Amino acid sequence: MSRPAGGLDVTRTAVLALIGAHGMLSRAGLARQLDVSPALVTQLAKQLIADGLVEERDIAPSQGGRPARLLGLTASAGNAVGVKVAPDHVALVEVQIDGSVVRSSTEPYDAYAPEALGRLSHVVGDFVADAARPLLGIGVGLPGDVEVPAKGIVDSSQLRWQQYPVGQTLRRDHGLPVLVENNVNALTMAERLYGQGRGHDSFLVVTVGTGIGGGFVTDGSVVRGASGAAGQIGHIPVVDDGPRCQCGNIGCLEALIGEQALVAAARAAGIVPAQSGIDALREVADSGDAAARAVFRQAGERLGRALAGVVNVLDPELVVLLGEGLAAWAHWAPGFEPAFRARLLPQLRGVGVSIESWQDDRWAQGAASLVLATPFDTDGRSGDQGRLVRQRLVDQSLAGGRP
Repeated sequence: MSRPAGGLDVTRTAVLALIGAHGMLSRAGLARQLDVSPALVTQLAKQLIADGLVEERDIAPSQGGRPARLLGLTASAGNAVGVKVAPDHVALVEVQIDGSVVRSSTEPYDAYAPEALGRLSHVVGDFVADAARPLLGIGVGLPGDVEVPAKGIVDSSQLRWQQYPVGQTLRRDHGLPVLVENNVNALTMAERLYGQGRGHDSFLVVTVGTGIGGGFVTDGSVVRGASGAAGQIGHIPVVDDGPRCQCGNIGCLEALIGEQALVAAARAAGIVPAQSGIDALREVADSGDAAARAVFRQAGERLGRALAGVVNVLDPELVVLLGEGLAAWAHWAPGFEPAFRARLLPQLRGVGVSIESWQDDRWAQGAASLVLATPFDTDGRSGDQGRLVRQRLVDQSLAGGRP
């Protein structure tokens, strides 16, 4: 088979890339996918095990020959910090290289304040200071456009930031590699490495909550687009005379079914009091109120129609739906499923849809995946920051992971 995209030589990083992308593999499986001799893979595996980056796991089923041990990544090969930035709070996690969360924190935050960038750096610094292990780097996910993750210059209408040098500021203040990305792209990376998408080369992630976001993986890589803005499913134009979206356009999907839109519709219909939010609307729907359920059902219909069009264009193996909005999925589903399936091309109507349970720190875990994915970066998109992360991974493993 061909070498990994980007033409990497068969090095320890190439082996880590395959194990990270496909899960546990045998030495023979690695040799086949790398198109090299089993002897070379055996040598590389021995080095990786000695360095503490890889360990032997389960035994693969035998087809008559000697059973093969599978190789998997060690959880102790390196930690990373993930930061999720929202208008009113910052969520932070420290994760191991297998994606498991070591600790987490949520801090109040005002993204609109003049000193917002300095405050962000301070919050990150306090969290980094208590790291359980030496860190490989910091990943930052936020609602906005980031053309080059290694540079980390942010434009965000939701945060009201224009050309904010997030990456440069955090690198300067904390002396660690920093990668910055749109939060849904970061979440999609986490799904690729650790979630439902791990066994799929092509899948679509859709987030439902305050906004509607999308991320797409094809041939194992997250599609970013020319400027890093691919996947803006929430800004599909749905109606000509709808409400104005925060992006400035009229009638976007997000302006119709995002959290604020649902709450506004419920307030206007007298379903919930004027000061109530999405939790109150969900509680009323849970109690059996037909009007509240209708608000969610209509949102499900609109999501299903729009998403069917996206699937018809992209042809993914799987669709993963997740986000805080899915706490009310039982009320979205009656509208979503019929609208979605009826508008798919006949050959695509069997596409799987996975509804994933939501955890508040998942966004930050996605941000951390920006760092954890760099050893698996076979096309160089992580740039100089990715090279620094890989070097720290090697240096730390040679030092035995000692603080």
